[in-house]
Formats: sequence, structure tokens, C-alpha cells
Amino acid sequence: MGTSTATVYAPSLLQRLVASRARTDELFSIVRLDALYDRPIAERHRIIFYVGHLEAFDWNLLGRRHFGMPAFHPEFDQLFAFGIDPVGGGLPSDTPEDWPVRAQVEAYSLRIRNALDRRLADTFDPFSESPAETAQLLNVAIEHRLMHAETLAYMLHQLPSDRKFPRQDSRAPAAPPAAPRMVQIPAGVATLGRRRETGGAFGWDNEFEEHSVTVPEFRIDAYMVTNGQFLRFVAEGGYQERSLWDPQDWSWLQSSGTARPGFWFVRDNRAFLRTMFAELPLPLDWPVYVSQAEAAAYARWAGKELPSEAQWHRAAYGTPEGTERAFPWGGASPDASHGNFDFLRWDPAPVSAFPGGASAFGVVGLLGNGWEWTRTPFAPLPGFAPFPFYPGYSADFFDGRHYVMKGASARTAACMLRRSFRNWFQPHYPFVYAGFRCVETRA
Repeated sequence: MGTSTATVYAPSLLQRLVASRARTDELFSIVRLDALYDRPIAERHRIIFYVGHLEAFDWNLLGRRHFGMPAFHPEFDQLFAFGIDPVGGGLPSDTPEDWPVRAQVEAYSLRIRNALDRRLADTFDPFSESPAETAQLLNVAIEHRLMHAETLAYMLHQLPSDRKFPRQDSRAPAAPPAAPRMVQIPAGVATLGRRRETGGAFGWDNEFEEHSVTVPEFRIDAYMVTNGQFLRFVAEGGYQERSLWDPQDWSWLQSSGTARPGFWFVRDNRAFLRTMFAELPLPLDWPVYVSQAEAAAYARWAGKELPSEAQWHRAAYGTPEGTERAFPWGGASPDASHGNFDFLRWDPAPVSAFPGGASAFGVVGLLGNGWEWTRTPFAPLPGFAPFPFYPGYSADFFDGRHYVMKGASARTAACMLRRSFRNWFQPHYPFVYAGFRCVETRA
């Protein structure tokens, strides 16, 4: 008898599910118990919501929808079902007393895990009727959780240090000085998206369908823009010069009172960086983390622009010979020599710290150390079809108010380093681990 697809899927997927839970459990463990009802970012839910949300998502997707298991707490299934996209609609006004107590939420979450684990153990056998569908939904659950392991880190980054249990970060690798320079990228083809194949590797709905884009010649920064470079922009009045900002971005800037990157603060006329667990004199060779609006203003100030999604792909995965790579450095699986990703660190590293991750054109640090903003609005690729079990995952954000980000941050899981993966955020959200590099295009 041949090997069932279920027996192939089962060990790795179930192990990955357990590992992804460990990631988010670790993250919640840094929050002091009296801080679970804090709201570190005004536009987001309180921390306690996410303690219930991750399990409620798995339960609503797998337990109730896929397996048809009876609800045991429908009120919580609904309460913890959906997060908040911080675009319009005003700020949430709930109070801590509006939420269930911690013991109730934790009991609900544990019961879901136990129920799903028993059902999954029964499902993955040689006689399973729908192993491929179950595997797809497990991938959705795993990557959804790992995405939250990153977006929750954004949120907990804003939690005051006395509301967290500190963790020791790994030492930032030594790096040679990174003199700013640009790399010439010849005209060529960039392949966006991926093929929709039966039994193929997992991808989110916005990653399909594969298509090619011809990209004219351009130049791109060899390294991400650093804190030191952005400090010049701030010092020379970049936040006060209206001509550098799109009108909507300028309105946001004035209403928010923003005068410097959200991760920076000034004390005694010195610039400091707020890391996850400490405050450091501004590391000038680390990538600056800013909103898309701030990145675009800097690019105009420098006489350049942000790359398009296709330009970024061409610089990252193209080669002088015209072929394309799976990763910027080639076909080898990602490891710590290639970049600052897969939870390697809590914070960035110098932009030149990972020469082993350079692309064929010599562009450094494309995966890890911070997502990279593009000027491309998040929109469907040709052939897009929403997931029937999650129709709004991407489609709800095809609104012209979100921009594509490529690359990865230190808190991005390795499974999301695939070439077709697309991230996105709205342009006025200053809390994302996202930086940028600039391009010059010949007229």
C-alpha cells in the first residue's frame, strides 16, 4: 500500500503547530500579569484579547467550520474572533472591566487546544477523507499565529519596560561600516506571485497567480536606510517641509504631532532608541523603522523614491544572467548567516551585518532586520481568488489605503521568507518593524 498524503502531512504540520504555540506562549510570558489588560497601542485591542484570539481563530477555522465540532462557549468564539485594523473608525473605548477575567480566557484557550489536538490526532490517518484541505487549514492556523508572534511584538514593544519581564537579547553581530552606495540593476524580468498547483506548497490567497513584469533599468540602495542617515533628514527639517509630503501624509503628520520616528525619543538633546527591553543611544548603523509616509518623504528629500514591488523583486531575486533565485543568496535554506530573521533577535542589527544574504547584484539585507516599504498599493495579482474559508483575509485590504512591504524583520518566521510572500500595512502606522531603501530610475 502506498503512503497516504495524510501520513506525509501529519508529523511536520502537527509539530509546527506545537512550535508556533510555543512562540506565542513565550511572547505572552514577558507580560506581567497586571499588564494583561493594558492597551499599549491606542488603535489596538487590549493584550487580553490576543490571549483568546489565537485559540478562537483556530477553533472557528478548524474546530467549528472544518470538523463541525459543537461550540462550548459561543460568546467567546465571537468575542475573540476579530482584531482591529487601525484605519479610520475612531479609537476603541472599552475598559478592562468589559473583558473576561484572565482565568476564564486561559481556561477557554486550553480547552480549545485539547479538543483540537484530539481531533487532529484522529484525522491524520491513512483513511482520512480530506488530508489536503486539513493541511491547508493547518497552514493557515500556523502562519496566522506566527504573524501574530510578530505583530504582538510590535505592540509589546510599546509596553513600558516595568510592565514586562526582561529577556536577554543576543549580541548584535559585528559589522563593517556601511558606506551608503547604490547598485545598478539592469533591465529584466521580475516574477511575482506563485503558481496555483494542486498539492503545491502553501501560499496565502494574495500570493497567486504567478506573472512576470518587465522592469526597466534602475539603481537601488545597497543597504537599508540607517538611523544615522535618517537623523540628517530630521536635523535638516524634513518633518517641517510640506513639499516633501503627500497631502494626506502631511495632514496625518500635523494631526499626530509626529516629529521623529516612533521608536526614537530625545533626552538631554540626545537621540535614543526604544528597543524591546531597553533604551539605547541611537545606533546609527541600524535600520530606521518608520511609517510608509515617513519613508516616502525621506526618499523625496534624497531626490529618489521608494521601490515598486517589482523593482524590489528584481533587485532581490534576479541575476545578471536573467535567471531568478528562490532567495536573494541562492537556493540554500535560510539560516542565521543570511539575515536577522526567524526570531533570531528582539531588535535590529547593523545593516551590513549579514553579507551572506546579499543578492546576485550585491544588494544586502533584503530578508530580515526589518520589512521594507514599497510604493506599490496592496492589490490583487492577476488571477486572484479569495480563500472560501477566509474571504476577507486579503480582499478587505484592497482599498488603496495599504502598501506592500517585502522582506522580513527579526521577528518574522522562516516559513514566511518565501519569495511570493506579501505583507502590507497602511501608510500612517508608526509601530511596525519596517524600514526602507530608495531607488533611482532613469527617465
